[in-house]
Amino acid sequence: MPAIAGRNPAGTVRPNGGSTPHKRKLRSDTSPMLGSPIDSPTICKSPRKHVSASPNNNPANGTEKDSIELQMKLHKLPTRRLEDSFSAKSKWDPNDIEQMRAVKEALHVSVSPSTIVCREDEQKRVLEFCKVCIEQEKAGSLYVCGCPGTGKSLSMDKVKELLVDWASKEGFHQPDVLSINCTSITNTSDIFGKILGRNQQLKKKNGSISSLQHLQSMYSQKTSLSSLNMTLIIADELDYLITKDRAVLHDLFMLTTLPFSRCILIGIANAIDLADRFLPRLKSLNCKPIVVTFRAYSKDQILRILQERLSEFPFTVFQQQALELCARKVAAASGDMRKALCVCRSAIEMLEAETVESSIYSNSLSEETAFVEQMPAPGNMKKQETDVVRIDHMAVALSKTYRSSVVDTIQSLPHHQQILLCSAVKLFRGGKKDTTLGELNKSYTDICKSVLVPPAGILELSSMCRVLNDQGLLKLGQSRDDKLRRVQLKVDEADVTFALQGIRFFRNCLQ
Repeated sequence: MPAIAGRNPAGTVRPNGGSTPHKRKLRSDTSPMLGSPIDSPTICKSPRKHVSASPNNNPANGTEKDSIELQMKLHKLPTRRLEDSFSAKSKWDPNDIEQMRAVKEALHVSVSPSTIVCREDEQKRVLEFCKVCIEQEKAGSLYVCGCPGTGKSLSMDKVKELLVDWASKEGFHQPDVLSINCTSITNTSDIFGKILGRNQQLKKKNGSISSLQHLQSMYSQKTSLSSLNMTLIIADELDYLITKDRAVLHDLFMLTTLPFSRCILIGIANAIDLADRFLPRLKSLNCKPIVVTFRAYSKDQILRILQERLSEFPFTVFQQQALELCARKVAAASGDMRKALCVCRSAIEMLEAETVESSIYSNSLSEETAFVEQMPAPGNMKKQETDVVRIDHMAVALSKTYRSSVVDTIQSLPHHQQILLCSAVKLFRGGKKDTTLGELNKSYTDICKSVLVPPAGILELSSMCRVLNDQGLLKLGQSRDDKLRRVQLKVDEADVTFALQGIRFFRNCLQ
């Protein structure tokens, strides 16, 4: 009994520190499934120790695996940094000197794009003509004409490359190529010396005869010339060879008509009717050159060419509306692609100046108010959108490019005189060269009524026409009756449209 009274309430340990054998036996007999949460370390091991304790996984292997994983993670880090760097460089920053320089260079008229678009048909015609000449070993002449800035010279450079590649692939002798800009020739007859000097085998041995006579002699008789390559002559700015007697231009084209000639002549100039006006004898000899005309670029073509030049950059430089405005105005004025490129470069320079000015202002402001640097920039996204060339930049650039005294004069006219000019423009659109003052008054009155503006009377209209006549905008004839006086428009419709395009009222008048 005393033993029972001295038991520990837990029933495991006596007060003197001894353990009860019976209870120890009961604990050892407990099922493992019903065991206490505090088990022996040898029964429940940590997952890491359990894995390393398996026969196929020793601690050394686990350490090696961990090191490999670490190395793989380290190898991935530079890749992430490179992507971040590339992403950063893909954003257009007008403050970046390298980006600005690259964009300006891509829009320079002297830079040839990698792909020439919108002139595929013209290039194909010229290339097929040259291929036939090489295949048949037959001379020929071709005249390329069109307004300035329509891609004539650029396309001929491309044709030259394509022809040389084609001849090499097809097993023909590659033609000797001579590109001449006639503006660089001091004496017009020097062009024959350049043709003669292009082929070493044709160099004249007798100094008493001219280069032209030597070429005529060699191409008029069958000699060892059959072993010579065909010669492709590209003469740019051909109209510089026009002399009073037109002899040089005529003799140049006549070289291709000689029986054993090996010349393929491509002349380039702006005048469409040059062959008809200056080479009438060729027409009578049935040797008139084939004419390929390069038409002025349309709005869609100018827009496509600009987009093609800018497509090499992974960032946006121009607002789409700005490019469309440039393409539309240049196409309406002349269709000259060089003008479009100059306008875009001018707009880029305006953005550059604006950015520099904004940066200077921002720096001075941050020095005066230092706490501004710590404030978040809520307009960050808006700033990124305005860092491109906007439509207002393009409008100013267009105004500078096409600015003329006529435009300034039209813009400074009183309101009713501007409406009168719009009336004259609409009246002469159908190909009409002149009209009477009475008909002009009717057109003017109709426009005023359509826009709810009180029209001026016939006497005031006659007075306005006299003012516009003095300024060189209209030509007013003489007649006893004012209504029968003849009126002609002395300025281009494009000048009137450009001068008044910024005002919606006049845009509606001109529609």
